Amino acid sequence: MPTDNDSAAVPLETLVQFCDERTRRHSVKDFPGALNGLQFGKRNPVHKIAAAVDSGLEPFREAARRNVDFLIVHHGLFWNPQQPVTGTIYEKYRVLLENDIAVYSCHLPLDAHPEIGNNARLAAKLNLPIENWFLEYEGVPIAALCDSHNITRSELTARLRMLFPRTYTGIEFGSPTPRRVAILTGSGRSALSALAAVDCDTLVTGELREEHFNAAQENRWNLYPCGHYATEVFGVTALAQEASARFKIPYEFIEMGCPL
Repeated sequence: MPTDNDSAAVPLETLVQFCDERTRRHSVKDFPGALNGLQFGKRNPVHKIAAAVDSGLEPFREAARRNVDFLIVHHGLFWNPQQPVTGTIYEKYRVLLENDIAVYSCHLPLDAHPEIGNNARLAAKLNLPIENWFLEYEGVPIAALCDSHNITRSELTARLRMLFPRTYTGIEFGSPTPRRVAILTGSGRSALSALAAVDCDTLVTGELREEHFNAAQENRWNLYPCGHYATEVFGVTALAQEASARFKIPYEFIEMGCPL
């Protein structure tokens, strides 16, 4: 791992404060047990940042191989129920401790953020201007509602296929010329019951369940589940890139190639 004698370094507390303020994590309540923010500390200053979607054992090992010592993840170490520190969980902690790697997690704050959040970044990549936000969780709307910008369903499909060539799925029973497009990365089923209220029949998301095919037929929806993992690379990437630029330390994205 890098040493304190290396020229480019930033105190851990400084980097954490930047991430906390940029993501506004203190103002967004997350699911029980999510515990956003610094989840695993380190001894020395930070020399290299990386982003990964998941706090898995292999992303941690890959971070160690790449001399990363500050890892930003979307899905953190802690969720309900709590787990004993044995087996692969013990191995995760061992890799982090032995390589002095800190883990910073940001879940819902990095979905709902209007600039660097997953939904905002995906909307920008699809060239769809956000006109509003909906689907509140604990008072904070987390899904984006976009003006279709006069694109057809066929054009939307083409953009999605280009952006998600491995994970794109299209379920098309809605309008061929949708006026609005909703975006909710990750798990999208919570947005379905809210579509009618925002006068929208088209949803771009990460994953759905089998019964939602029938629901799409019955409600005349266009649904595009493009992969939970694939739709949630954007927020951690944006945050890590901004931190790298701000503190002039190197950055990488750790790609796991998850098809789900």
